[in-house]
Amino acid sequence: MPFTRPRHWLRWLIGGIVVLAALAVAGPFLYIHFFNGSTPAALTLSPSGSASSASSASSSAMAGSWTVGSGSVVGYRVNEVLLGQNTTAVGRSTSVTGHLTIAGSTATAASFSVTMDTIRSDKSQRDDRFDGPIMDVAKYPTGTFALTSPVDLAPLPAARTVKTYTAHGKLTLHGTTRAVTVTLTAQRTASGIKVAGQIPVLFSDYNIQNPSFAGFVTTQDHGLLEFLLVFTRS
Repeated sequence: MPFTRPRHWLRWLIGGIVVLAALAVAGPFLYIHFFNGSTPAALTLSPSGSASSASSASSSAMAGSWTVGSGSVVGYRVNEVLLGQNTTAVGRSTSVTGHLTIAGSTATAASFSVTMDTIRSDKSQRDDRFDGPIMDVAKYPTGTFALTSPVDLAPLPAARTVKTYTAHGKLTLHGTTRAVTVTLTAQRTASGIKVAGQIPVLFSDYNIQNPSFAGFVTTQDHGLLEFLLVFTRS
């Protein structure tokens, strides 16, 4: 009788390799799409109320000093590839300070700062790398943006409507400051002013280590700094 046991084990070996290969492909997909938390939406502004009910703004309604208050958020958004599966890493913080000064219909000064070690994502391993080798938050504890030229707001937006502006400023991350141009959206509310925007960040421009991790997670060489600032009267 022929000896068939080697063929038997060969079938098991091939079957095991096929199963492992399937898990390698399907595992990250299942984790990202079924077990991982949903990616937070981008920080944006939406018009509220009807156009007919919106009242025009006067310069006196917006002039003066404003302070970043409750509801403000600053964070990052970076595209990742986890074992061949695309996902988006998002980290955010509400530990934000800042100010805005408006004279007439011109924003003459504005800035905001975020405490870097308070920026958190949905993964503690990602946060540990962010705090350590990527951003070195112990050495560089804050990230800041400061306006470098006035922004003409005229005509001033009606209440609850969203208007788009272009601003020029300086962004400081990881101890490096660079000039940036950012598109902002602003909205006048019943209690203050909301401002949202995204600033593209090329990691090498700020001497930031690429967040890729040992071939397991790879990222693009850039990301977005996103913010939603809620200003109230100083």
